[in-house]
Amino acid sequence: MLQKRIVVCLDVRDGKTTKGIKFKGNIDIGDPVEMAAEYYRQGVDELVFYDITASSEKRSIMIDVVRRVAQTIFIPFCVGGGISSVEDMRAVLLAGAEKISINSAAVRNPGLIDGGARQFGNQCIVLGMDALADPSMPSGYRVVINGGRKATGLDVLAWAKEAESRGAGEIVLNSIDADGTREGYELTATRLISENVGIPVVASGGAGTPEHLASVLTEGKADAALIASMVHFGDYTVAGIKEYLHGRNIPVRL
Repeated sequence: MLQKRIVVCLDVRDGKTTKGIKFKGNIDIGDPVEMAAEYYRQGVDELVFYDITASSEKRSIMIDVVRRVAQTIFIPFCVGGGISSVEDMRAVLLAGAEKISINSAAVRNPGLIDGGARQFGNQCIVLGMDALADPSMPSGYRVVINGGRKATGLDVLAWAKEAESRGAGEIVLNSIDADGTREGYELTATRLISENVGIPVVASGGAGTPEHLASVLTEGKADAALIASMVHFGDYTVAGIKEYLHGRNIPVRL
């Protein structure tokens, strides 16, 4: 059985790691370079860095912070926020990232997925998808963009399938309803996407306890679980979470 991955997310605003609830009320909690180094020491499998206001502020990503983080860790490193062209992707990869996450820009220009996959390979292109429960949509979930501030007409499942067909190598599914609540992942949406695409799905939004990760990696059928608050505030360590999952016979790299 393939090993499940634990991914720590650093949301970065004005050069500082920040955390909010349902994309609102963010507070600054630390230096992203120092935090990346600490999670690397704890044994995290991958790190994700989101420049969370780059898209809404219509500016490019903080490439200097990306470069400093990349020099600190030696694991797969995914970067997103304000990436709207193949040239932006190239700059981030040259700064040390292994993967590019595109979200709002891909909705506005779906060809960005095709172009990135052609230039750098499917394994480099990650579709970040923010989902909001909406019973009026065929899947029950609507895609939202601009950090949760703008609803689109896209259905979550239809968009996931289109992104895969265009060359995305992975999908990070973030539930806005669950984000930062620490009450558990959105299992229904995660399972729906996981069962209907052939690429890895990373569950994001809502992790509060190791049991939540166990649920989304089994019931939710996710390939990886993204965490933030539960380690940022010191309640758990990556190593401790992995030991718990290992004890539940969920395959993880110890």
